[in-house]
Amino acid sequence: MADLVVGLQWGDEGKGKIVDLLAKDYDVVVRYQGGHNAGHTIVVEGKKIALHLLPSGVLYPHCQNVIGNGVVVEPHSLVTEMKQFGIECLQNRLFISDRAHVILPIHAKLDLLREKLKGKEAIGTTGKGIGPSYADKVSRVGIRMGELRDMETLKQKVQFAYRELQILAQAMGETIESLDEIVCSLREVSEILMPFVCDSVHFLWNAKEQGKKILLEGAQGSMLDLDHGTYPFVTSSTTISAGACSGSGINIREVQEVIGIAKAYCTRVGNGPFPSEEFGNIAQEIQTKGGEFGTTTGRARRCGWFDAVALKYACNLNGCTQIALMKLDVLDGLEEIKVCTQYEYRGEKIDYIPYDYSEVKPIYQTFKGWDKTCGARSRSDLPKEAQEYIVALEKLVGVRISIVSTSPDREDTIIEDKV
Repeated sequence: MADLVVGLQWGDEGKGKIVDLLAKDYDVVVRYQGGHNAGHTIVVEGKKIALHLLPSGVLYPHCQNVIGNGVVVEPHSLVTEMKQFGIECLQNRLFISDRAHVILPIHAKLDLLREKLKGKEAIGTTGKGIGPSYADKVSRVGIRMGELRDMETLKQKVQFAYRELQILAQAMGETIESLDEIVCSLREVSEILMPFVCDSVHFLWNAKEQGKKILLEGAQGSMLDLDHGTYPFVTSSTTISAGACSGSGINIREVQEVIGIAKAYCTRVGNGPFPSEEFGNIAQEIQTKGGEFGTTTGRARRCGWFDAVALKYACNLNGCTQIALMKLDVLDGLEEIKVCTQYEYRGEKIDYIPYDYSEVKPIYQTFKGWDKTCGARSRSDLPKEAQEYIVALEKLVGVRISIVSTSPDREDTIIEDKV
């Protein structure tokens, strides 16, 4: 059987900490979608560890870690990340799907050039090549990890993608590296990665038959889902729970608990609608206290109040059985705290996500603030106002909050009952 951790907002919810916290009780941790545009920051004994492609279970020696077929892999970034832990130390602990698609340097350059062409209409991507790589996958011209074994055939396929980049770069007066340089760099990293590449679906099915506990780890958040997010300001993969099955090979009947991750407030990186966004001093205070700067890009995140309408929508999409509420301590010291409970849309009050999401305006319920929650490890340790806030969120969303994080540290976490 498998359990699933999924983001419920616009990403950056704190999934890394929760997966790290839970991983000690699992045998296998699987990353099933996204690429190195994702960033999970984990704090262990005061030390920050940033993960982009490696599953969060890599911090536990007993865990086997799988990069699933639904992930797009930038080989150079993966090798750099692996070196943090020691390549040899990851033998028999890291497994990379031979069906996962490769992000080429070509994809990253195309990503940046296309954003530049869009000007003010730019989506605000990380420029890491995620979208172009997924586009090639859908167009059936993508390169998969298994193809790194044959460099001659690979060069022919890379050449096809290279032609598009040449045309666009020349039109925009940009310089690009040569095809031979690209293939040469791929050859170097492939020698390191090939011992880790395998049939990950077969591996997971064997693990399942052996009775191993599997934890599925998502990247980004539900409001960035390609189908159900704030299109076109979304990522290029299926970020909701449905993506866990297609991106790993685990079937839907095997998934038991779906643990949705949400901050006690909201953030968003890049462009796109954000109804409960705040500006001025409050937004700046949340941003500073919460360290709201991207793990991958360093970009400042837009900050705002908790949006119960969007969260209920995300919980329904994912079939959440429980919620982990993150960064409650960031709200410490605020005199009042707002929660968006409805939207005003074309003169009416609604409690759902409409097609023209950019037109909605938030309707707030105000809660009394509290002094300090930082470091609390049980609900009884929380101020009365914070306890009331959590109960109110549970009622508004309709899903129990079983985990509450009160600092970045692994140990500062309230767990109501065992997941």
